[in-house]
Amino acid sequence: MNTLKGLLLAGGTGSRLRPLTYTGAKQLIPVANRPILFYAIDAMVTAGITEIGVIIGDTGQEVKNALGDGNQFGCHFTFIPQEAPLGLAHAVKVAHNFLSDSPFLMFLGDNLLRGGLNRLAQRFRDGHYAASILLTEVDNPSQFGVAVVEDGRVVRLIEKPTDPPSRLALVGAYCFAPRIHEAIERLTPSWRGEYEITDAIQSLIDDALPVDATLVEGWWKDTGRPEDVLEANRLVLEDLQTRRQGVVDNESRIEGRVAIEESAEIRRSTIRGPVSIAAHAVVEDSYIGPYTSIGPGVRILHTEIENSVVLSDSQITGVRDRIDQSLIGRGVTVQGIRSRPRAVHLILGDQSQVDL
Repeated sequence: MNTLKGLLLAGGTGSRLRPLTYTGAKQLIPVANRPILFYAIDAMVTAGITEIGVIIGDTGQEVKNALGDGNQFGCHFTFIPQEAPLGLAHAVKVAHNFLSDSPFLMFLGDNLLRGGLNRLAQRFRDGHYAASILLTEVDNPSQFGVAVVEDGRVVRLIEKPTDPPSRLALVGAYCFAPRIHEAIERLTPSWRGEYEITDAIQSLIDDALPVDATLVEGWWKDTGRPEDVLEANRLVLEDLQTRRQGVVDNESRIEGRVAIEESAEIRRSTIRGPVSIAAHAVVEDSYIGPYTSIGPGVRILHTEIENSVVLSDSQITGVRDRIDQSLIGRGVTVQGIRSRPRAVHLILGDQSQVDL
Protein backbone atom coordinates (compact mmCIF):
# COMPACT_ATOMS: atom_id res chain seq x y z
CA MET A 1 0.00 0.00 0.00
CA ASN A 2 2.16 2.85 -1.26
CA THR A 3 -0.13 5.37 -2.93
CA LEU A 4 -2.55 7.31 -0.76
CA LYS A 5 -5.08 9.77 -2.08
CA GLY A 6 -5.87 12.80 0.04
CA LEU A 7 -9.19 14.19 1.25
CA LEU A 8 -8.95 17.75 2.56
CA LEU A 9 -11.97 19.24 4.31
CA ALA A 10 -12.45 22.92 3.49
CA GLY A 11 -16.21 23.31 3.97
CA GLY A 12 -17.94 24.19 7.22
CA THR A 13 -19.42 27.48 8.33
CA GLY A 14 -16.81 28.69 10.80
CA SER A 15 -19.51 29.80 13.23
CA ARG A 16 -17.05 30.04 16.14
CA LEU A 17 -14.95 32.55 14.19
CA ARG A 18 -17.75 34.99 13.42
CA PRO A 19 -17.86 37.81 12.47
CA LEU A 20 -14.65 37.10 10.48
CA THR A 21 -16.24 34.17 8.68
CA TYR A 22 -19.36 36.04 7.59
CA THR A 23 -17.26 37.33 4.68
CA GLY A 24 -14.77 34.52 4.05
CA ALA A 25 -13.75 30.90 4.50
CA LYS A 26 -12.41 30.03 7.94
CA GLN A 27 -9.65 27.89 6.40
CA LEU A 28 -8.27 30.93 4.55
CA ILE A 29 -7.75 33.06 7.66
CA PRO A 30 -4.00 33.66 7.70
CA VAL A 31 -1.55 32.50 10.35
CA ALA A 32 1.87 34.19 10.03
CA ASN A 33 0.46 35.77 6.84
CA ARG A 34 -0.32 32.45 5.16
CA PRO A 35 -3.76 30.84 4.95
CA ILE A 36 -4.28 28.03 7.45
CA LEU A 37 -5.36 25.73 4.62
CA PHE A 38 -1.99 26.09 2.89
CA TYR A 39 -0.17 24.53 5.86
CA ALA A 40 -2.50 21.52 5.68
CA ILE A 41 -1.75 21.09 1.97
CA ASP A 42 2.00 21.33 2.61
CA ALA A 43 1.71 18.59 5.25
CA MET A 44 -0.13 16.29 2.84
CA VAL A 45 2.29 16.87 -0.04
CA THR A 46 5.30 16.36 2.25
CA ALA A 47 3.75 13.02 3.27
CA GLY A 48 3.75 12.01 -0.42
CA ILE A 49 0.08 12.71 -1.15
CA THR A 50 -0.35 14.59 -4.40
CA GLU A 51 -3.85 13.63 -5.61
CA ILE A 52 -6.12 15.57 -3.26
CA GLY A 53 -9.89 15.90 -3.18
CA VAL A 54 -11.02 19.13 -1.53
CA ILE A 55 -14.43 19.16 0.16
CA ILE A 56 -16.02 22.60 -0.28
CA GLY A 57 -19.23 24.22 0.94
CA ASP A 58 -20.75 27.70 0.77
CA THR A 59 -17.32 29.34 0.48
CA GLY A 60 -16.27 26.95 -2.30
CA GLN A 61 -15.51 29.56 -4.94
CA GLU A 62 -13.23 31.47 -2.57
CA VAL A 63 -11.36 28.25 -1.74
CA LYS A 64 -11.03 27.38 -5.44
CA ASN A 65 -9.66 30.84 -6.22
CA ALA A 66 -7.08 30.57 -3.44
CA LEU A 67 -5.88 27.05 -4.29
CA GLY A 68 -5.94 26.98 -8.07
CA ASP A 69 -5.22 23.63 -9.72
CA GLY A 70 -2.53 22.66 -7.20
CA ASN A 71 0.58 23.42 -9.24
CA GLN A 72 1.83 25.96 -6.70
CA PHE A 73 1.82 23.20 -4.06
CA GLY A 74 3.11 20.33 -6.22
CA CYS A 75 -0.19 18.44 -6.29
CA HIS A 76 -3.51 18.23 -8.13
CA PHE A 77 -6.90 19.20 -6.69
CA THR A 78 -10.35 17.83 -7.39
CA PHE A 79 -13.04 20.02 -5.81
CA ILE A 80 -16.00 18.13 -4.33
CA PRO A 81 -19.10 20.08 -3.23
CA GLN A 82 -20.83 19.07 0.01
CA GLU A 83 -24.36 20.46 0.12
CA ALA A 84 -24.39 20.78 3.92
CA PRO A 85 -21.88 20.14 6.76
CA LEU A 86 -23.38 16.82 7.83
CA GLY A 87 -20.29 15.34 9.43
CA LEU A 88 -16.88 13.93 8.51
CA ALA A 89 -18.27 10.56 7.47
CA HIS A 90 -20.70 12.35 5.15
CA ALA A 91 -17.72 14.15 3.56
CA VAL A 92 -16.15 10.75 2.83
CA LYS A 93 -19.44 9.56 1.36
CA VAL A 94 -19.75 12.48 -1.08
CA ALA A 95 -16.11 11.93 -2.10
CA HIS A 96 -16.60 8.21 -2.83
CA ASN A 97 -16.41 8.65 -6.62
CA PHE A 98 -13.11 10.51 -6.30
CA LEU A 99 -11.64 8.09 -3.76
CA SER A 100 -12.85 4.97 -5.57
CA ASP A 101 -11.09 1.92 -4.10
CA SER A 102 -7.94 3.77 -3.06
CA PRO A 103 -6.69 4.04 0.50
CA PHE A 104 -6.65 7.67 1.57
CA LEU A 105 -5.65 10.19 4.21
CA MET A 106 -8.30 12.65 5.41
CA PHE A 107 -7.25 15.91 7.06
CA LEU A 108 -9.25 18.83 8.43
CA GLY A 109 -8.26 22.05 6.69
CA ASP A 110 -8.43 24.23 9.81
CA ASN A 111 -5.94 22.09 11.78
CA LEU A 112 -2.22 22.80 12.12
CA LEU A 113 0.37 20.12 12.90
CA ARG A 114 3.95 21.03 13.77
CA GLY A 115 5.13 17.44 13.30
CA GLY A 116 3.32 16.93 10.00
CA LEU A 117 1.58 13.82 8.66
CA ASN A 118 4.58 11.75 7.59
CA ARG A 119 4.59 9.34 10.53
CA LEU A 120 0.86 8.69 10.35
CA ALA A 121 0.97 8.06 6.60
CA GLN A 122 4.05 5.85 6.73
CA ARG A 123 2.74 3.65 9.56
CA PHE A 124 -0.45 3.14 7.59
CA ARG A 125 1.44 2.30 4.40
CA ASP A 126 3.68 -0.18 6.25
CA GLY A 127 0.90 -1.89 8.18
CA HIS A 128 -2.26 -3.77 7.32
CA TYR A 129 -4.82 -1.57 9.00
CA ALA A 130 -8.43 -0.76 8.24
CA ALA A 131 -7.75 2.68 9.69
CA SER A 132 -5.08 4.67 11.46
CA ILE A 133 -5.85 7.74 13.53
CA LEU A 134 -3.78 10.57 14.97
CA LEU A 135 -4.16 11.23 18.70
CA THR A 136 -2.92 13.70 21.28
CA GLU A 137 -3.49 14.19 24.99
CA VAL A 138 -5.81 17.11 25.82
CA ASP A 139 -7.00 18.72 29.03
CA ASN A 140 -10.65 18.90 27.88
CA PRO A 141 -11.38 15.52 26.23
CA SER A 142 -15.16 15.96 26.48
CA GLN A 143 -14.91 18.46 23.60
CA PHE A 144 -13.38 15.90 21.21
CA GLY A 145 -13.72 12.41 19.89
CA VAL A 146 -11.84 10.28 22.43
CA ALA A 147 -9.99 6.99 21.92
CA VAL A 148 -9.26 4.08 24.24
CA VAL A 149 -6.00 2.37 23.22
CA GLU A 150 -4.82 -1.04 24.44
CA ASP A 151 -1.53 -2.63 23.34
CA GLY A 152 -1.16 -0.09 20.56
CA ARG A 153 -4.61 -0.77 19.07
CA VAL A 154 -7.70 1.38 19.27
CA VAL A 155 -10.46 -0.57 21.02
CA ARG A 156 -13.10 2.11 21.51
CA LEU A 157 -14.05 5.56 20.23
CA ILE A 158 -16.58 8.00 21.69
CA GLU A 159 -17.62 11.36 20.22
CA LYS A 160 -17.58 14.20 22.80
CA PRO A 161 -18.20 11.99 25.85
CA THR A 162 -19.62 13.50 29.05
CA ASP A 163 -17.44 11.08 31.05
CA PRO A 164 -14.25 10.64 28.95
CA PRO A 165 -12.57 7.23 29.33
CA SER A 166 -9.20 8.73 28.35
CA ARG A 167 -7.52 12.02 27.49
CA LEU A 168 -6.49 10.85 24.02
CA ALA A 169 -8.34 13.01 21.48
CA LEU A 170 -8.65 12.57 17.73
CA VAL A 171 -7.00 15.54 16.08
CA GLY A 172 -8.43 15.57 12.58
CA ALA A 173 -6.08 13.33 10.60
CA TYR A 174 -7.10 9.81 9.57
CA CYS A 175 -5.94 7.11 7.17
CA PHE A 176 -8.48 4.64 5.80
CA ALA A 177 -8.56 1.50 3.72
CA PRO A 178 -11.50 1.27 1.25
CA ARG A 179 -13.44 -0.83 3.81
CA ILE A 180 -14.45 2.45 5.50
CA HIS A 181 -17.06 3.07 2.79
CA GLU A 182 -19.01 -0.03 3.85
CA ALA A 183 -18.97 1.14 7.47
CA ILE A 184 -20.22 4.60 6.46
CA GLU A 185 -23.11 3.12 4.48
CA ARG A 186 -24.38 1.52 7.69
CA LEU A 187 -24.36 4.77 9.70
CA THR A 188 -27.34 6.70 10.98
CA PRO A 189 -27.09 10.34 12.10
CA SER A 190 -25.91 11.02 15.64
CA TRP A 191 -27.71 13.15 18.21
CA ARG A 192 -26.01 16.12 16.52
CA GLY A 193 -27.66 15.23 13.22
CA GLU A 194 -24.27 14.35 11.72
CA TYR A 195 -22.69 11.21 10.30
CA GLU A 196 -19.79 10.75 12.72
CA ILE A 197 -16.47 9.38 11.52
CA THR A 198 -15.90 8.06 15.05
CA ASP A 199 -18.98 5.85 14.65
CA ALA A 200 -17.64 4.56 11.33
CA ILE A 201 -14.25 3.70 12.85
CA GLN A 202 -15.98 2.06 15.83
CA SER A 203 -17.86 -0.08 13.31
CA LEU A 204 -14.50 -1.26 11.91
CA ILE A 205 -13.37 -2.12 15.45
CA ASP A 206 -16.62 -4.01 16.10
CA ASP A 207 -15.93 -6.03 12.95
CA ALA A 208 -12.57 -7.05 14.52
CA LEU A 209 -10.58 -5.06 11.96
CA PRO A 210 -7.28 -3.50 13.14
CA VAL A 211 -7.30 0.24 13.86
CA ASP A 212 -3.89 1.76 14.58
CA ALA A 213 -3.09 4.90 16.58
CA THR A 214 -0.23 7.37 16.18
CA LEU A 215 0.56 10.11 18.68
CA VAL A 216 1.20 13.68 17.54
CA GLU A 217 4.83 14.73 17.41
CA GLY A 218 5.44 18.42 18.05
CA TRP A 219 2.23 20.40 18.50
CA TRP A 220 -1.30 20.39 17.12
CA LYS A 221 -3.77 23.24 16.96
CA ASP A 222 -7.42 23.38 15.95
CA THR A 223 -8.02 26.97 14.80
CA GLY A 224 -11.77 27.01 15.30
CA ARG A 225 -11.90 30.02 17.67
CA PRO A 226 -10.26 33.49 17.62
CA GLU A 227 -8.02 32.63 20.58
CA ASP A 228 -6.90 29.48 18.73
CA VAL A 229 -5.90 31.53 15.68
CA LEU A 230 -3.78 33.80 17.89
CA GLU A 231 -2.15 30.81 19.57
CA ALA A 232 -1.47 29.18 16.19
CA ASN A 233 0.04 32.45 14.98
CA ARG A 234 2.41 32.42 17.96
CA LEU A 235 3.39 28.79 17.38
CA VAL A 236 4.07 29.26 13.66
CA LEU A 237 6.03 32.47 14.24
CA GLU A 238 8.40 30.51 16.50
CA ASP A 239 9.79 29.01 13.27
CA LEU A 240 9.95 32.33 11.40
CA GLN A 241 13.05 32.99 9.31
CA THR A 242 14.42 36.54 9.21
CA ARG A 243 13.80 38.20 5.87
CA ARG A 244 14.09 41.89 4.98
CA GLN A 245 12.85 42.65 1.47
CA GLY A 246 10.90 45.82 2.21
CA VAL A 247 12.12 49.33 3.01
CA VAL A 248 13.29 50.15 6.54
CA ASP A 249 14.43 53.71 7.24
CA ASN A 250 17.43 54.64 9.42
CA GLU A 251 15.21 55.79 12.30
CA SER A 252 13.62 52.39 12.76
CA ARG A 253 14.84 49.50 14.94
CA ILE A 254 14.42 45.86 14.00
CA GLU A 255 15.01 43.39 16.84
CA GLY A 256 14.87 39.60 16.73
CA ARG A 257 13.40 37.48 13.92
CA VAL A 258 11.36 39.70 11.62
CA ALA A 259 10.13 38.99 8.08
CA ILE A 260 9.42 42.13 6.05
CA GLU A 261 8.08 41.34 2.61
CA GLU A 262 8.71 43.20 -0.62
CA SER A 263 7.21 46.71 -0.89
CA ALA A 264 6.44 46.92 2.84
CA GLU A 265 7.64 50.15 4.46
CA ILE A 266 8.84 50.72 8.04
CA ARG A 267 9.29 54.34 9.11
CA ARG A 268 10.39 55.66 12.53
CA SER A 269 9.19 52.48 14.23
CA THR A 270 10.38 49.62 16.42
CA ILE A 271 9.68 46.05 15.34
CA ARG A 272 10.44 43.39 17.95
CA GLY A 273 10.20 39.86 16.60
CA PRO A 274 9.02 37.35 15.91
CA VAL A 275 6.90 39.49 13.59
CA SER A 276 5.65 38.94 10.03
CA ILE A 277 4.90 42.02 7.91
CA ALA A 278 3.31 41.33 4.53
CA ALA A 279 3.72 43.08 1.19
CA HIS A 280 2.50 46.67 0.78
CA ALA A 281 2.06 47.13 4.53
CA VAL A 282 3.08 50.46 6.09
CA VAL A 283 4.21 50.85 9.70
CA GLU A 284 4.89 54.44 10.73
CA ASP A 285 5.73 55.98 14.14
CA SER A 286 4.61 52.73 15.78
CA TYR A 287 5.70 49.75 17.84
CA ILE A 288 5.03 46.18 16.63
CA GLY A 289 5.68 43.69 19.41
CA PRO A 290 6.36 39.95 19.40
CA TYR A 291 4.01 37.37 17.91
CA THR A 292 2.26 39.77 15.56
CA SER A 293 1.35 39.29 11.91
CA ILE A 294 0.56 42.38 9.83
CA GLY A 295 -1.30 41.50 6.63
CA PRO A 296 -0.89 42.86 3.09
CA GLY A 297 -1.88 46.49 2.55
CA VAL A 298 -2.28 47.15 6.30
CA ARG A 299 -1.37 50.61 7.66
CA ILE A 300 -0.29 50.97 11.29
CA LEU A 301 0.24 54.62 12.27
CA HIS A 302 1.05 56.04 15.74
CA THR A 303 0.02 52.77 17.40
CA GLU A 304 1.47 50.00 19.58
CA ILE A 305 0.37 46.40 18.95
CA GLU A 306 1.60 42.94 19.95
CA ASN A 307 0.42 39.31 20.16
CA SER A 308 -2.08 40.05 17.40
CA VAL A 309 -3.12 39.25 13.85
CA VAL A 310 -4.24 42.04 11.48
CA LEU A 311 -5.75 40.93 8.19
CA SER A 312 -5.37 42.64 4.82
CA ASP A 313 -6.15 46.28 4.02
CA SER A 314 -6.96 47.36 7.57
CA GLN A 315 -5.85 50.68 9.04
CA ILE A 316 -5.05 51.34 12.71
CA THR A 317 -4.24 54.93 13.54
CA GLY A 318 -3.50 56.85 16.73
CA VAL A 319 -4.69 54.28 19.28
CA ARG A 320 -3.66 55.54 22.71
CA ASP A 321 -3.53 52.17 24.52
CA ARG A 322 -1.42 49.26 23.35
CA ILE A 323 -3.43 46.71 21.32
CA ASP A 324 -2.84 43.16 22.61
CA GLN A 325 -4.25 39.67 21.94
CA SER A 326 -6.40 40.95 19.08
CA LEU A 327 -7.65 39.42 15.83
CA ILE A 328 -8.61 42.19 13.40
CA GLY A 329 -10.39 41.35 10.15
CA ARG A 330 -10.02 42.59 6.58
CA GLY A 331 -10.62 46.22 5.70
CA VAL A 332 -11.15 47.28 9.32
CA THR A 333 -10.57 50.88 10.44
CA VAL A 334 -9.54 51.50 14.05
CA GLN A 335 -9.18 55.19 14.84
CA GLY A 336 -7.87 56.53 18.14
CA ILE A 337 -9.32 59.67 19.69
CA ARG A 338 -7.49 62.32 21.69
CA SER A 339 -9.93 62.57 24.58
CA ARG A 340 -12.46 60.13 25.92
CA PRO A 341 -16.03 60.99 24.90
CA ARG A 342 -18.95 60.84 27.30
CA ALA A 343 -20.73 58.55 24.87
CA VAL A 344 -19.46 55.60 22.89
CA HIS A 345 -20.49 55.26 19.23
CA LEU A 346 -20.40 51.68 17.94
CA ILE A 347 -21.30 50.01 14.65
CA LEU A 348 -20.66 46.28 15.15
CA GLY A 349 -21.45 43.12 13.23
CA ASP A 350 -23.29 40.14 14.68
CA GLN A 351 -21.49 38.39 17.55
CA SER A 352 -18.71 40.97 17.72
CA GLN A 353 -16.78 41.35 20.96
CA VAL A 354 -15.53 44.77 22.12
CA ASP A 355 -13.77 45.47 25.43
CA LEU A 356 -14.07 49.16 26.36
